[in-house]
Amino acid sequence: MIRFKKLSKIFHPDTTALKDVSLHIKPKEFVSIVGQSGAGKSTLIKVLTAEIQPSKGEVIIGGWDITKIRQAEIPVLRRQIGTVYQDFRLLPKKTIFENVAFALEVCGIRNKRIKTVVPQVLKIVGLSEKSHRYPHQLSGGEAQRAAIARALVHRPKILLADEPTGNLDSFNTKDIIDLLLKINEFGTTVILVTHNKDIVNSLKKRVILIDNGKVISDQDHGRYVL
Repeated sequence: MIRFKKLSKIFHPDTTALKDVSLHIKPKEFVSIVGQSGAGKSTLIKVLTAEIQPSKGEVIIGGWDITKIRQAEIPVLRRQIGTVYQDFRLLPKKTIFENVAFALEVCGIRNKRIKTVVPQVLKIVGLSEKSHRYPHQLSGGEAQRAAIARALVHRPKILLADEPTGNLDSFNTKDIIDLLLKINEFGTTVILVTHNKDIVNSLKKRVILIDNGKVISDQDHGRYVL
């Protein structure tokens, strides 16, 4: 599914964010990428979504070397990788239904298809009854569920969750992690980027630890002990 081959990223003049990172993430895996702030997690994610280009190495997604991606191909890549962030990034003047639908509208999807797909993903995240509310009318957990629905609307093969519980209390944190596990059970590869030790240790899934731009450990049923 995803292969990082001797991936390095140097920000000039002399800051090395990633150094010779080699990883293989299999289809349908649930992987936690952990490390302290500045360890290189964010840089790795930005390379994966083609937000930045590596200094050397390769990133292969389903046989596609995205380090050679053309600008016109980036939207195609990002439809295969649903992304969820800490700060939700919902459009405040659109309802939850409209927020999710907008991700399809910008790709030219027909209205008939939108009216079919959006209710389906809202049902998956448990927001069917709140589809006509606005972001400010939702709790933090509900807002993150809406963001996940938007990320799922293209039926991506990969769901990338970058600190998705950073703004949530412990109750809503568990709720969101349970939802990510449910999505993973549907067959979607889930990559969770976090520095929350409690979450990672409760999952008992694969854990990749990054420190100073290097992979320090990679365990199938790992723990975050730094």
